Amino acid sequence: MKINKRILLCLVLINLWSFLSFSQNTATNSGGQVQTVQPKIMVIPFTKEGEDLRTILESNDNLQIVIAKIKESFDNRGFSTVDFIAKLKAAKANNVFTSDNQTDIKTQIIQMSGADVYVDAKIITPPSGQSGRSVTVIVTAYEASTGTSLSTKTGESGKFFTDDIGKLASKAVESVAEDFLNVMQTKFTDIVNNGKSVIIDISFDANSQYNMSSEIGSDGLPLSDQLEMWMEKNAFKNNYHIQGTTDLKMIFDDVKIPLKDQASGNNYNPNKFALELWKFIKGLGLQPGKDVKGNTIFITIK
Repeated sequence: MKINKRILLCLVLINLWSFLSFSQNTATNSGGQVQTVQPKIMVIPFTKEGEDLRTILESNDNLQIVIAKIKESFDNRGFSTVDFIAKLKAAKANNVFTSDNQTDIKTQIIQMSGADVYVDAKIITPPSGQSGRSVTVIVTAYEASTGTSLSTKTGESGKFFTDDIGKLASKAVESVAEDFLNVMQTKFTDIVNNGKSVIIDISFDANSQYNMSSEIGSDGLPLSDQLEMWMEKNAFKNNYHIQGTTDLKMIFDDVKIPLKDQASGNNYNPNKFALELWKFIKGLGLQPGKDVKGNTIFITIK
């Protein structure tokens, strides 16, 4: 009887293991298993609209210290980081910032960095001479290609009788680093698994002879149906939403695109998705124009 019980127990365990293994594979195949992929991060100084990022950085030694401390905090937690100051120097040496380049410096650095996430860092310090000094650091993480906010935290150093801004900045960063990174990682993991959102606005030139009801292509379907069928096939995991359709406009207000190119593994951005949509519309015999601003894609059919 003892042998029979052992055999029975073994059979039960084998069956249970087989069930668990099958369940895990099913979840993986259906996209149900969460993939935790850490982002590559670059920390940059906060700038207001119209401010020159280079001037802000060069005129504020404390800001350089804060950037270094935040980067160090990420490095200590095993995140892969990009050195913003090194990228800025390389860009200046290679004459990237030319008068005929209309892209702002911040966008250029982010694009050339290969970072998945950039973190805006802002430092607030009281004037010297006070009885006790403190530093406030505001850090905000954004997905690099769409500008989607991932995490925002404000850290306080507390008051200390010191003029060492580096130490105070370090304390301010440490006070929020754990929560900041946890929130950022959670939202970034969601993007890895479910894609990032873009808005697609498709309209017609004032002189266009076409509209959304025009029967286009070899199968003679209305253009609006052609566009939706293409979106269903090309949106990440077939995930998209149509805000509305009229004869002159069609808006997809939440189309998911992948974080990485599924073939090459390189970063994927709204401009690449816009190009694929542009080529599809061009293939229908139409003349589309395209413009990409942040996470919004504008297609105008002539």
